[in-house]
Amino acid sequence: MKLPNIDFMMALTKEFLDGKIDGVRYSLDFQYHLEKRYKKMNKEDDDYCYLIYEDLYEDGVARFNELSDAEFEKLIRKHYNYIRKIAKEGFY
Repeated sequence: MKLPNIDFMMALTKEFLDGKIDGVRYSLDFQYHLEKRYKKMNKEDDDYCYLIYEDLYEDGVARFNELSDAEFEKLIRKHYNYIRKIAKEGFY
């Protein structure tokens, strides 16, 4: 099954983790694209979408101003790896 919007959000996160974009740009782009793509992501896979919203956004990107750059990257990496693991194993 194709997940273009979910794949986009995960690729955006990977770009940040690979150092291709900085934390400021990532946090702003992530929020913008999440708002624009959320309904489509939810249609693609509601469980995957939930993890992206709850983990990457609520407990990650939304905390950008509270954390140092290193803490922010570590937190995003933790959530990214967790979501990839769950997606690989299957949600149920």
